[in-house]
Amino acid sequence: MAVRNAKVMTPSVEPPTLNRIIAALPGAELDRVIAELEPFPLPVNTVLYEAGETIEYVYFPTSGCVSMVNVMEEGAVEVGTVGFEGFTGLPLLLHDDQMPSRAFVQLAGQSHRMDAATFRKSVESNPTLARLVARNSLALFNQVAQSVACNRLHTLESRCARWLLMTHDRMLQQPFLLTQEFLSYMLGVHRPAVTIAAGVLQRAGLIHYTRGMITVVDRAGLEGVACACYQITQSNYARLEG
Repeated sequence: MAVRNAKVMTPSVEPPTLNRIIAALPGAELDRVIAELEPFPLPVNTVLYEAGETIEYVYFPTSGCVSMVNVMEEGAVEVGTVGFEGFTGLPLLLHDDQMPSRAFVQLAGQSHRMDAATFRKSVESNPTLARLVARNSLALFNQVAQSVACNRLHTLESRCARWLLMTHDRMLQQPFLLTQEFLSYMLGVHRPAVTIAAGVLQRAGLIHYTRGMITVVDRAGLEGVACACYQITQSNYARLEG
């Protein structure tokens, strides 16, 4: 499904302040944290963590999207996503050093990363960073909880619209690549169901979807089809970001 995290250091064209956590740091803390970061590209399918493996780095995406997926015998289901609003490696904040899920790059982008030991020290010595990553972690918990309820109670089309909106929010340009395989993880269904849901949205003139490439044609219309979970999740992030 994905490739392991290659140790390739390609200079990023995106500044670390495109990540909202980093951008919110005050002057002195911002300088200290940036000094500990290094640019790291996020090619699609790159595995950042495997479930049960030790976390080596924390990533602060500046574009693209990282997907956390639980892989079981019956298939794989996405349990959460992280984009430029957040960071990966949350267990380190909670005094653990392993990820419970596989995390891989769903949509290509860029990031800045910090090794695990440096992250722990940086959180201890930078109070604003500590507050921001803690509140962002709570927002991610809320996202996961909302997704559980959403997957149980809402129609496939409304859930598909919700996930497409969340993905669209994190992309800097259109169209963007989102294969049926990824959509099946996001929605917790098999590929034929994805074809049906995407087809409904396309026939309604809300998206254009061909060969895995998606263009949001009618953003307002897509928001109208999406369940309330989209706005609830967005409001939670906005409130917790302050």
